[in-house]
Amino acid sequence: MTKASPIPSPNDFTSDRTLVRRYLDQLDLPVTISEKEKTSVLCEIKQLILKKNAKLVTHYYTDSSLQELAETTGGFVGDSLEMARFGRDCDADLLIVAGVKFMGETAKILSPLKKVLMPTLEATCSLDIACPSDKFSDFCARNSEREVVVYANTSAAVKAQADWVVTSSIAVDLVEHLKDLGKKILWAPDKHLGSYVQKKTRADMLIWDAACIVHEEFKFRGIQDMKAVYPDAAVLAHPESPDSVLQIADLVGSTTQIINAANELPNNDFIVATDRGIFHKLRLAAPNKNFLVAPTAGDDATCRSCASCPWMSMNSLRRIAESLREEKNEVIVEEELVEKAMIPLKKMLNFAENNRLVVKGKA
Repeated sequence: MTKASPIPSPNDFTSDRTLVRRYLDQLDLPVTISEKEKTSVLCEIKQLILKKNAKLVTHYYTDSSLQELAETTGGFVGDSLEMARFGRDCDADLLIVAGVKFMGETAKILSPLKKVLMPTLEATCSLDIACPSDKFSDFCARNSEREVVVYANTSAAVKAQADWVVTSSIAVDLVEHLKDLGKKILWAPDKHLGSYVQKKTRADMLIWDAACIVHEEFKFRGIQDMKAVYPDAAVLAHPESPDSVLQIADLVGSTTQIINAANELPNNDFIVATDRGIFHKLRLAAPNKNFLVAPTAGDDATCRSCASCPWMSMNSLRRIAESLREEKNEVIVEEELVEKAMIPLKKMLNFAENNRLVVKGKA
């Protein structure tokens, strides 16, 4: 049995909660919009989408009003890589990406000739924050004998240093493949997903220490208590959650796999351990079923609004309208980074195609 290499000291690199909290303190969250203004803003956005030959591409974790707008205007709702692939394959001249910054970057990497805008460029991700490219470069240099596999939830600068990019649904298959080739793995940045993949594959993995602030807050004991109230409920968990949560889950999977499971499993009740933004798609997929937010750490949770990414919440209808109107918040990725980051992304897509895998995930 191949054992995982020891995880380096927290003093070497770490998911810096102080840094994350500093980002959270500076968030400029949208204010509530009235129904009258919402109608006016939606009308303007739809006109601008037509005028500018644009497509709105949104993530599963954004507000339901944004997802509905994308669905009704010929846009797309999905995970980050699905979003980027849609943007690449559609005939739009302009993409507006509602999500977090690395999603806009991935869209730009796969569509370098299209203009890519975002409602705000300030929406980031705790995994991205906790894996700065300079520290990651040093880490790779100290472990140059390892194959570098990075999760999609990383900056373009980190992706450019990788051998492979993965989403949650393809991670196990790819690492299993690399293990069979005798490769040792350097994994970044999510420690919970990395640990899950290592247990599934028994690969030799050196794992970066970072976590999603939303998924890390889900608690085994709280889910166990909820199961006592809903004994027939199935637990659906994203693999970015802690191992104790994954142990109690009936299904561990990507966002798309969670949506599919809700429709396919016979249960009527589901306890869902991922961002509550996914409930829009869950209720569309299985309208007669009951979905419950998995318990978190409560009011002191780092995520502030538990089971809801604060950075995803920065996307709003007002900001989409403003971005489209003024063509502001353009995503710029240096040409050299685009070329370098495209390599591991294409390798993943080719691997998935050759193995007939569906490349989907939370990312």
